[in-house]
Amino acid sequence: MATPQSFAYSSAAADFRAGTDTPRQFLERCLARLEQVEPAVGAFVCHDIEPARAAADRATERWRADRPLSLIDGIPVGIKDIIETADMPTEQGSPLFAGWRTGRDAASVAALREAGAVILGKMVTTEFAASEPRGTRNPWDAARTPGGSSSGSAAAVACGMVPAALGTQVVGSILRPASFCGCVGFKPSVGALNRGGSYDYFSQSCTGVLAASLEDAWLVGINIAMRTGGDPGYPGLQGSPEPPVRQHPRALAVLRTAGWDVATPEARHAFEATLKRLATADIAVADRDADPTIEEAEAAILDALALTRTINAWEGRWPLNTYRNRDASKLSQSALERLASAEAMTQADYAAAIAKRQQSRDIHALLASHYDAAITLAAPGPAPLGLGSTGNPVFNVPASLLGIPAISLPVLTAEGLPLGLQIMGFAGGDARLFAAAAAIRDLLML
Repeated sequence: MATPQSFAYSSAAADFRAGTDTPRQFLERCLARLEQVEPAVGAFVCHDIEPARAAADRATERWRADRPLSLIDGIPVGIKDIIETADMPTEQGSPLFAGWRTGRDAASVAALREAGAVILGKMVTTEFAASEPRGTRNPWDAARTPGGSSSGSAAAVACGMVPAALGTQVVGSILRPASFCGCVGFKPSVGALNRGGSYDYFSQSCTGVLAASLEDAWLVGINIAMRTGGDPGYPGLQGSPEPPVRQHPRALAVLRTAGWDVATPEARHAFEATLKRLATADIAVADRDADPTIEEAEAAILDALALTRTINAWEGRWPLNTYRNRDASKLSQSALERLASAEAMTQADYAAAIAKRQQSRDIHALLASHYDAAITLAAPGPAPLGLGSTGNPVFNVPASLLGIPAISLPVLTAEGLPLGLQIMGFAGGDARLFAAAAAIRDLLML
C-alpha cells in the first residue's frame, strides 16, 4: 500500500487568496491520491467527480475575486454514508438500503454546500453506524482494521483523498478510527452539530469531523454550526470562525479509565512518556492517586461501555424491529442481537440507565473547576489485525457517555503504527478544548 499522507486544507487557504494555489488544483491532488490508493483501501461507497470539479471551479473563481463564501470554500469533504446527500445514495452500510436516495441533504451537508465545500463522495460506514464492518482497510496495513464506524472517513483523510470528512459517534466511532488511521478526530459536545438527516438516532450520538489537522476539524465544524446550529434544543458549537488560538493548559486530569487494563505495553509506555513531557512543560498533571476528585470521576465512568450499550439497545429498538420485519436475512447477527437485547428490556430499565448516566455526568463536571481538560489514550494500542472487528472502544466511550467534546491527536505511535492521544473537555467547552489541544500538539511535536 502507498504510504499514508494527508493534505491539510487550512494551510492552503492562504495560497488560494494569494493565487499560488486554487481549489481546483487542490481537488486534483486529492483525486490523484484517490486513484492511487482507493483500490487498496476501499474508503468510498461512491463518489461524483465531475460535479466536484465543477464546484471546485466555482470556488476557484470566488477566491480569485476575493469573495470566498467561507474559510472552507473549496475544501473537498467526504460524507459518512449514514448522512443524507441529495445527489448520492445513503445506504447506511446495509444491503437493505442499496441505492436508496432521499432526495435531500442532511443539515450538515446543506451547511457545507452553503459554505462552498466540495462534496466529493460518500464514505464507508459499518452497518447502521454500529459494529458490523463493511470492508474498508487500514491505510497503514491492509490486514488491519481502520476502526469504525466512521471507517471510510478516517481512512480517506489519512490517505490524503480528502482533507476532512464527516463522521458520527455514539460509542467510539470517530475517536477510535482517527487513532488507528493517524488523523485528527473531533467528537463535539452532544448537540453541538445539527444531526438532521443523519441516521444515528441515539441520545449520545454526535456528528463530528475527521481531518488532516486540528485547524481543518474546527473550520468544518464551526462552518456547519454557523449555518445550521446544533440539534434542536442545543445552542450549537460556539466560537470564532477562525481556529481557536492555542492556550497553554495549566492543569490536566489523567483518566486511565477501564481501558488501562487492556492497553498494550507499548501504548502504556507511549502515554506515560507523554505525561512526563507535559509535566516538564509547566503543566500540572494529576491522576486518581493524587486527587480524590479524579478517583471519583474514574469510578463514575468505570462501566461506561456496558451502560452505553444498555442505553443504545433500548434507543435502537426502533427502527431495527421494522428492518427485521422487512427482511431479517439482510441484517447482521450483531444487529439482531442488539434488537433481542432491546426487546428484553423495559422502559424502567432504560430510565434507570439514563439516570445513572446523568450521575456520571454530574460527577465528571466537578473536574472543570480544577482542570482545563482530561487526557488519556484514544485506543488500547495500534489497529488490531483482522477486518472482522472495528476494535475495542473502551477508551472512547467515556466521552460519549458524558456528552463531552473529545479530540484524538495523531501524536503517538506503538509498534510502528499510529496511536491517538485523547484530550477530553467539558460539555459546551469545545473551543477551549481545541485551544488546549493545539498547545499540547505543539509541545509534543517539538
